[in-house]
Amino acid sequence: MALRLFVAVWLAVIATAAVTHAGTQRSPRFKVLAHVNPGGGYSADVVGERHYAYLSSRKGAGADCPAQGVRVYDLANPRRPRHISTFEDVPGTWTEKTIVRRVRTAGFNGVLAVTSVQACGDGFAGFALFDVTRPGHPRRLAQVRTQPRGSHEIWLASARGHTWVYTAEATAEFAVSRESFGFHIYEVTHPGSPAEVGGWSACRDLNDCTPLSPPTGGDHRHLVHSVITNAAATRAYLSYWRLGTVVLDISDPSKPRYLGRTATGQGNAHSAWLLPGEKILLETHELTHGRPVVWNVADPAHPARLATVRLPARLKPGGDYTGLSLADSVHDPKVAGRYAYFSWYGQGVALFDLKRPGKPRYVTRLLPAPSRDRHGLLCPGARCTAVWGVFVMPRYVLASDLNSGLWVLSRPG
Repeated sequence: MALRLFVAVWLAVIATAAVTHAGTQRSPRFKVLAHVNPGGGYSADVVGERHYAYLSSRKGAGADCPAQGVRVYDLANPRRPRHISTFEDVPGTWTEKTIVRRVRTAGFNGVLAVTSVQACGDGFAGFALFDVTRPGHPRRLAQVRTQPRGSHEIWLASARGHTWVYTAEATAEFAVSRESFGFHIYEVTHPGSPAEVGGWSACRDLNDCTPLSPPTGGDHRHLVHSVITNAAATRAYLSYWRLGTVVLDISDPSKPRYLGRTATGQGNAHSAWLLPGEKILLETHELTHGRPVVWNVADPAHPARLATVRLPARLKPGGDYTGLSLADSVHDPKVAGRYAYFSWYGQGVALFDLKRPGKPRYVTRLLPAPSRDRHGLLCPGARCTAVWGVFVMPRYVLASDLNSGLWVLSRPG
């Protein structure tokens, strides 16, 4: 009898341990591997390639433009990032978005970086191309001035033996100036001699322009804020602010062709990302309490809304926001496998399981400690969390916080 009781108790202990272990497996968490605050001003987006992180920068309020450029960190040891170079730190400019790709064409074989350049005054504005095959020794290949303003966000794609830069200039489109618009395509197969080959405008090409006398309430501008393409560079997805996400056929870059768009009037369509298979699109909105939306874009003429991504109500932003009312808004999405990673401003890095895209499941988040905003933009004089970008690497996750710089996180699992 005693032996049977002992065996029963022992089996119960093993079962409890197994359940606990399974529960742990089902509840992955981020862990901070390293943190680097470069100081000097705001950080912007972050991107990774091989074992290197590229941290872009943003201007502050007013004339605060410290020209930090793009900082490059060696993450061979991800627990000890090492700053190895800086590029495009041109006085009077800021570099918010950088894309890095390995490129192999007749005109270039190596690792190519493109960074957006915006001017705080009358300085250079456009984009710059760099050879970063040796990240510790970046080499500028070209600077391209874009009109009517510098590139706000940017994309780089290589396919079919060619390489292209796609610029989003965030220029409002009005019927009175139809040739002033924000989406342009540049051939950079030979990155030392870029050439503009195409562009597209909802105002010029669809007669869908920013109203000259907009109704009160909301932001009614039509402008291209950011752009991505599919892997084959045959479709472009333009985050078109008031107009939602516009889908173009760019198989012939000289003749982009309109295919469709997500619903208009959602408010400030800011960024987008495709899930594997390229039928499901994540769309974010930069406005108060902006929430990501999941779309089926298999038929771009009729995108189908599948879900809105929401955090649990118990989760609160980090810090005290006294400036822009974006503490609970989403900046950028990224996807790795079935998981979506969102840079959620005051909510940090948020992870969702999209195995069932119509029912996103919250998994976890990493909330960096609030840091003081010394440059007057998001929470002037106060402390806040302001995660600007996220990028998924094979072994870890990169995140950038406006105030506190670069974070290297373990991949949950």
